Amino acid sequence: MATAGLLLAAGAGRRFGMPKALVSYRGRLLVEHAAAILTAAGCRPVVVVLGAQADRVRARTRLPAVVLNDDWETGMGSSLRAGLSALTSGTAVATVVTLVDMPGLTPQAVRRVARAATADSLAVATYQDGRRGHPVLLGRHHWAGAAAAAIGDRGARDYLRAQGAAVRLVPCADVADDTDVDLPEQAAAYRLAPDLPAPRIE
Repeated sequence: MATAGLLLAAGAGRRFGMPKALVSYRGRLLVEHAAAILTAAGCRPVVVVLGAQADRVRARTRLPAVVLNDDWETGMGSSLRAGLSALTSGTAVATVVTLVDMPGLTPQAVRRVARAATADSLAVATYQDGRRGHPVLLGRHHWAGAAAAAIGDRGARDYLRAQGAAVRLVPCADVADDTDVDLPEQAAAYRLAPDLPAPRIE
């Protein structure tokens, strides 16, 4: 049974100063790196949700399936809804949800969270001191509920909280870094390049 990968990469990155999907990391765009993590972990299919400057992102990348979120300005919740809606026509039993601005995420963490995926599963990666983060696993039977609860920038957080003990907590601090790169001053620590040159037109 396949587990999909869902990458949320639609934001404008206002605090960072530009869409983080357009940030360079290890010789390619951060959005490509994040999608490749899901692919390397065995997720099928991998869906990337774009929004801010989507045409520019697509022109500079080779991504798997792309979904456009026209409501990206309303927050991450609309991207989660758009991604889950795109997956409903497929056969994946669950999906792993990740964010574009986590350069320290690894395939090991994704595989660990997705290990026991079923249509009824819910799982969340945990890090230092039990802090909850991404990736998040949503079994197919939870997609409608998670989408309905995804308002503003909260994503699936409220839905998962309401499920209580049904959410499996998966320690991942030993295999991944859950830092969200939100500010320009964080870029140097991850060797991110927030100022890409314009593509050359020949």
